[in-house]
Amino acid sequence: MAINLNSHLFAGNPLRSKTPKLHDPLSLSSSFESLKSHLHQNPETHPPNSPFFKVLLFKKGRPLVSSSIEEEDGVAPSWHLGWIDLADCKTILGKHGVQLTETSLVYLGSRAEEHVVYWAMDVFENRELVTELRNSKQLCFVELRTLMIATDWTDSWVMGDLAIAGHGRALLEWHNQSRFCGHCGDKTVLKEAGRMKQCSNEICKKSVYPRLDPVVIMLVIDRENNRVLLGRQSRFVPRMWSCLAGFIEPGESLEEAVRREAYEETGIEVGEVVYHSSQPWPVGPNSLPCQLMVGFFAYAKSLEINVDKEELEDAQWHSREDVRKALRFAEYKKEQRLAAAKVDQMIKAVKKRRSSLAGYLAKSGELAPMFVPGPFAIAHHLISTWANQDPPTGTKAQMKKPPSGFVSKL
Repeated sequence: MAINLNSHLFAGNPLRSKTPKLHDPLSLSSSFESLKSHLHQNPETHPPNSPFFKVLLFKKGRPLVSSSIEEEDGVAPSWHLGWIDLADCKTILGKHGVQLTETSLVYLGSRAEEHVVYWAMDVFENRELVTELRNSKQLCFVELRTLMIATDWTDSWVMGDLAIAGHGRALLEWHNQSRFCGHCGDKTVLKEAGRMKQCSNEICKKSVYPRLDPVVIMLVIDRENNRVLLGRQSRFVPRMWSCLAGFIEPGESLEEAVRREAYEETGIEVGEVVYHSSQPWPVGPNSLPCQLMVGFFAYAKSLEINVDKEELEDAQWHSREDVRKALRFAEYKKEQRLAAAKVDQMIKAVKKRRSSLAGYLAKSGELAPMFVPGPFAIAHHLISTWANQDPPTGTKAQMKKPPSGFVSKL
């Protein structure tokens, strides 16, 4: 079956920041002033032209979500973001000793077709709050990586929700990592509704903006275009192989980073480097909340592998037929449905958990000899694009006809 993705997961955010215009009620500056008015006065009373406000709570990087549709007749449940109206949010948090202020909220943006502005907020561990949200609102904090796997790629609304959740987590984790000025050490304060921070020291006043951690991820292809180089890390589940990847160093071009990482990790020399696509990746460690995966095809000039064991557990050349078989037999859709059911169980506090074996099993029920990451990852699209294309006559032809990368035959 073919899955058509208009964009990678975590891309295609439907909320966009409005350009700060004086008379635009949905702009960042106007929304922030309206927000302060609501919080310091009666939030039930909306001034003229004031937008409505909704808040998405996060706890330790996990967004608040709901679940809909009971699993029956083959229809799996679907998760959605658990937005709470500003007034309701203020009441719920106040009951548990959490004060809602304009400095605790981060501006996410607005939808073009709505008169609503969306905000994100981080809340600390509070069991009573978690219990109330689950019992009264049927809402639960869920790991972003779990939601990533549970996302139905054919549902554009849920794809948008995942992008919003990724954006919110990245911003909030950046705020947690930048509480103090890196220049003088004084505390930083929020500016521009959380889109930047500034040192509180009147002498320093350094401005701090959200960080971006670019990562190159590359599918290394041999000279005959018949095999690809895939690596394994020790943290991978058994039989999973993926593309090589690494962080870009200061003063280094994207192409140079691809060549350096390939050589450092596997001893393979890379010549031509061809851009494929990019993907925001907010599911990394808390210390690196704003990763951007930049994907490439990289054409090898050498074949002998010399694995750096500190970086990889193993690296091997895999034939086109082996990769096609791995894509053909892995049941990524089944894995998605099981993850969605798991999220539903978490929200409804069901103790029974169903383990996910999809991706590890062939459709016959036997263990697949190898598999690659699912369609939620850019690695999958690099690999599936190469595996399912007609072999080009050479790398020059490859450059003249860039691969689409968003159609995966599973």
